[in-house]
Amino acid sequence: SIMDYVLAILVLIVTSPMIVVILFLIKIFSPGPVFYKQVRCGLYGRKFPLLKFRTMIPGAEEMQDSLSAYNEASGPAFKIKKDPRIIPYIGTLLRKISLDEIPQFINVIRGEMSVVGPRPPIPSEVELYELWQRRRLSMKPGITCLWQIQPRRNDISFEQWMDMDMNYIDHWSIWLDI
Repeated sequence: SIMDYVLAILVLIVTSPMIVVILFLIKIFSPGPVFYKQVRCGLYGRKFPLLKFRTMIPGAEEMQDSLSAYNEASGPAFKIKKDPRIIPYIGTLLRKISLDEIPQFINVIRGEMSVVGPRPPIPSEVELYELWQRRRLSMKPGITCLWQIQPRRNDISFEQWMDMDMNYIDHWSIWLDI
């Protein structure tokens, strides 16, 4: 929507000094690229490259299989609270206050995402979805969602997360987004 584009442009302009500092800090604390691109599923399952500031060490995705025994998430999601792949200090800070998500406003400008909506899943998660969970893909994914603003979001089960997304889809309004 027009509101998404305007908000995304404003956020990127306002945060541009912070973006420069974040770029610099990532380069100081870890070799490799500053941005992390990951294929995600958007509206109707279309794949797109989700952008984030890189908060993990290079090669972190390849290490995920060896860490599967430590997965604390239910369902097809993968989460570890004290993930050993996170870049010390800067990676932890960026994740804690969600600043790693700022580049997703570029995804919004490109029309791949909205500011608010169900979080975009990775294709391997979608492959494990039950039929009713695929309805999440009927709406453009968002940078933030009901699950993400919960006080203890990492303690929420995958089923509860899906229920929140379905509730959002079924009751969407501009006021709910605000």
